[in-house]
Amino acid sequence: MQEEKLLLIPGPTPVHPRIINRLSLPTISHVSPVFVREFKDALKNLKKIVFCEAGESFIVAGAGTLSMEMTLVNLLNQKEKALVLSQGYFGQRMKEISSAFGFECDIIQSPLGRAVQPEQVKEQIDKQDYALVLSTHVDTATGACAPIKEYAQVVKNKDILFAVDGVCATGGIEEKMTDWGVDVILTAAQKCFGVPPGLAVMVFSDRAMDKRKSLSFVPAYYGDLMKWLPIMKDPSKYFSTPCVNEIRAFCEGTRVMLDETMEVRFKRHQKTARAIRAGLESLGFSFFTEDKYFADTITVPIYPHGVRDDEFRTKLAEKRVLFAGGLGRLKGKVFRIGHMGNISYSQIEFAMDAVEKALSEIGYEFDKGSGLKAVKQVLQ
Repeated sequence: MQEEKLLLIPGPTPVHPRIINRLSLPTISHVSPVFVREFKDALKNLKKIVFCEAGESFIVAGAGTLSMEMTLVNLLNQKEKALVLSQGYFGQRMKEISSAFGFECDIIQSPLGRAVQPEQVKEQIDKQDYALVLSTHVDTATGACAPIKEYAQVVKNKDILFAVDGVCATGGIEEKMTDWGVDVILTAAQKCFGVPPGLAVMVFSDRAMDKRKSLSFVPAYYGDLMKWLPIMKDPSKYFSTPCVNEIRAFCEGTRVMLDETMEVRFKRHQKTARAIRAGLESLGFSFFTEDKYFADTITVPIYPHGVRDDEFRTKLAEKRVLFAGGLGRLKGKVFRIGHMGNISYSQIEFAMDAVEKALSEIGYEFDKGSGLKAVKQVLQ
């Protein structure tokens, strides 16, 4: 059997034994009472996780990219314009999806490692008419966390829908849909939910649903919310065969989260992020993301002089810990640590010990034990 490695990449994340157990159960009928009940529970729990008091939740076989696509095609007509607030790689993807469907789209791109400023959003929506503003909450390439609450306050003063790409945030960083005035949170199963990949996950406010119902046509079939809405109301109905085992696992994932409570979960993510950065800083690492935009779910360290990406991460993998490499122009200059979902403090300590051993083996000089000591001081 292949040796198990600790996945500290920006998704997929380690899967809790409770969720693995659910995933491994024999496949049952997609219209059985057991599955229907669990599907309903998953949809109900999802709204609790994003603090949505009204609206509709959707769980569809697919990936986070499908969530992006479904959000766009169900909220825009061909005469309307969208504004994308991009913190990096996945903001650009949102613009590409818009172009693929022929939607007109403007983009505000922040400097990498930082986030778009609320004042920039206000300035842009004051001078242009938009039907939809979309923002990445945490960009997995740059590690930047955007001020979503502040964006929502700016946007709600206009008659504009506001959608948040929470793929690397939802369930690990606070997102209060109703209180903040967010109309859509789109995400995926494999990040903060700690469930294997395979599901596109969305919550639409009543206002967003009203907008979809007002559209006479959307350029989608599988991605049309109105095809899925009857199934979300009654999962015993049929449109397209759901991922039975995956949805059962997702339901268990939401139960794990709510058993912990969201407040405790958010605080745990905050502490884990601080501990990892303290440990790396003590070893001589700096960070690509500007401090004020640090995310509680991902860290992007810059390699010190003399540490090669391929050599370091290969040695680390031999110690049964996986980090991700940099993307685009950051490739080879940084690495990315995902610290979200159901990761325990002991796993973080195990990872930092592995980092020290890997650095020692490639000849990097540091105060041995300092990284692990710094981690434990934060976590105690």
